[in-house]
Amino acid sequence: MSDQRLDVRKTYKLLINGAFPRSESGRSYKVHSSDGAFLANVAQGSRKDIRDAVLAARGVQAKWWGATAYNRGQVIYRLAEMAESRRAELASHVALSEGASDDEADAIVSRSIDRVVWYAGWTDKIAQVYGGANPVAGPFFNFSLPTPSGVVGVLAPQASSLEGFVDAALAPLTAGNTVVVVASERRPTPAALLAEMTATADFPAGVLNVITGLTSELAPTLASHEDVDGIDLSGVDEDAANELANVAAGSIKRVYRPRTGDDDPARRLRVFIETSTVWHTIGQ
Repeated sequence: MSDQRLDVRKTYKLLINGAFPRSESGRSYKVHSSDGAFLANVAQGSRKDIRDAVLAARGVQAKWWGATAYNRGQVIYRLAEMAESRRAELASHVALSEGASDDEADAIVSRSIDRVVWYAGWTDKIAQVYGGANPVAGPFFNFSLPTPSGVVGVLAPQASSLEGFVDAALAPLTAGNTVVVVASERRPTPAALLAEMTATADFPAGVLNVITGLTSELAPTLASHEDVDGIDLSGVDEDAANELANVAAGSIKRVYRPRTGDDDPARRLRVFIETSTVWHTIGQ
């Protein structure tokens, strides 16, 4: 028997509704490392994949928001545990994708995992920071309560394959939204790896959906979808962002656009939060 083996090549799949399908179109595309070498075959998501992901996100949004803040924090923290256990694999893909040295890639993975833990800690603090009791003239309580926008579409940053993905995806999740993310087109494998970890991170199916493919093909569908309540345009240039923001206005979406030199994650937390006002009589 020959000692030689055939390579078991992996095609990175989508994450839709808790499952890992290929694109319904059957397409895939080649992803290359920073030096131009072949890295992987990745599923090339379609417009229908986006619509399926939005449907899944809408179906579970009430359940995700209905869970206790503590429970949501535990689910997100579990993702950090899984990422820590596979940090060497994540660092390898970050290094290949971004052309980073081994030490730089390891530092990026460390910051990404730390940021997941940071978001996990925010779940039960959002109500305290962004809500409050309001003074009123009369025998009433008046409360401002932060609530999620609903379903958020995310165009993940193109250059920051893991760290940028974590911020863009986890901020709206932390606030109780469900999310459909279009991963970095040229550097999707770190996001795809992290998506795989949700299978054992206790995320309810549909809370986080990750689509790989051509951003120019997928972004207009996400921006125009009437069941998407907000969109993060981090992954496109200024001209494309202007066009997509106009498209999003047709269904009155909240829009997040990064500011030059501003990487404050707290701004991402706030942008996809609504404020509800509740009145209650003061008992005698």
